[in-house]
Amino acid sequence: MTTDTEIQAPARVERRTGQASWTTTVPAWVITTLSVAVATGLWEFFGRDVNPLLGTYPSAIIKAFFSMLQTGRLQDALIQSSQPFIVGYIVAAIVGIPVGLLLGRYRILESALGIYVTAGYATPLIALVPLLILWFGLGFMVKAVVVFLLSFFPICINTWFGVKAVPKTMIEVGTAFCASQTAIMRGIILPATIPYIMAGLRLGIGKAVIGIVIAEFLTAISGLGGIIITSANSFRTAEMFVPVILIMVLAVALTALVGWLEKYVAPWQSEITGHDSV
Repeated sequence: MTTDTEIQAPARVERRTGQASWTTTVPAWVITTLSVAVATGLWEFFGRDVNPLLGTYPSAIIKAFFSMLQTGRLQDALIQSSQPFIVGYIVAAIVGIPVGLLLGRYRILESALGIYVTAGYATPLIALVPLLILWFGLGFMVKAVVVFLLSFFPICINTWFGVKAVPKTMIEVGTAFCASQTAIMRGIILPATIPYIMAGLRLGIGKAVIGIVIAEFLTAISGLGGIIITSANSFRTAEMFVPVILIMVLAVALTALVGWLEKYVAPWQSEITGHDSV
């Protein structure tokens, strides 16, 4: 004899299954697009009532964007900012990843140098910009150095603790098969650390973007940061937001590029975590 509870249970399970299938079948880009569209619409609606000296709205920013494109000012500023950004970030990745691997793998290096990496990460490096100006001048080099310093430490520390998170049993298996230290590093530690390295690269992008803008504020006023500060000083709010939005879009695009790179170099990671299916 069946009860009402037993009859209703399959219906509840079916509703839950239907709800779960709806949340898993909607592509992530659709959700993101809807979110951006709603936020932009609200900004446009409420932004029109704000004093133009204190704020702006998307349509005014788009108008200022095309106006700056026609004059070529935005393209020149983007080139000026991208060159030290790319150099500083790439050098930070090239240096930070091997240093992090060595710190995590060898106890002597960790004990001797780890304290400096930790201290450097906690140091307000922006306060050192005046000293860096004395050393490297006001041009390209000081901007690249600022980007390097701000992005090096998150990349290095993430890689370092990624190596420390590798299970000891995996390394013992390699040792038991008489693998060399180089083979263990290349075949066991490095693949297991890739998710941490990619997380560090993502964090480094954000730090590098902050570094290039602040460097352009405090050194020779040029590039996208120069447009921001000169437009703000002239109370051209819509024009000021153009490089701000552009920097945000570029940072999101670079972060997505790192995510694609992770899927390319470590395709097994998404299968382990199951992120592609949620």
